[in-house]
Amino acid sequence: NYSIWRKIGDSMSLVLQSSGGGQITIQEPATASNFTQTLPAVSGTIITTGNRPAGSVLQVVNVVYATLASSTTSTYVDTGLSASITPSSSSSKILILVDQGGCGKQTNNTRIKLQLLRGASSIQVIDVGMGAFTNNTATNFVGSISIAYLDSPATTSSTTYKTQFASFANNEGVYVQTDGTASSITLMEIAA
Repeated sequence: NYSIWRKIGDSMSLVLQSSGGGQITIQEPATASNFTQTLPAVSGTIITTGNRPAGSVLQVVNVVYATLASSTTSTYVDTGLSASITPSSSSSKILILVDQGGCGKQTNNTRIKLQLLRGASSIQVIDVGMGAFTNNTATNFVGSISIAYLDSPATTSSTTYKTQFASFANNEGVYVQTDGTASSITLMEIAA
């Protein structure tokens, strides 16, 4: 059981005194302004920044990008889609959700390759065999390519995730964000 009492003196903190000898202090802010904190009219647990259960979403970053990018090389190049997040704990995981829009090829005998990077390190590769080796020059677009990846960066430093793409053939065109189609990347910090 707790008894409630107010400290007398310079401080007007509210203290919950336990019959077991411990106490919880609700400290007032050092400000001349007035604030109101409204507690919900339901039973439950108050979650603090230092006590989030595993699996909680701690923060979300979302970036949308819609500028056309094209390549005719088998060397990976940036799509332009990129986002950064600073984990609050080195034990946190980062859930990366990518919707790479407007993907396709324009000439024959190629397909698009897509990779997800953390910094300069490739962490996921997707090779999309869309109309590959069709022996025709027809344009072939598949729309969006999706990636879902759960990463463990083990850092509290700012971490950048981005996508890159390449042509399977070294002289045939591939595209992303065609006709202004938007791509998006969402980064979610998950408590461990």
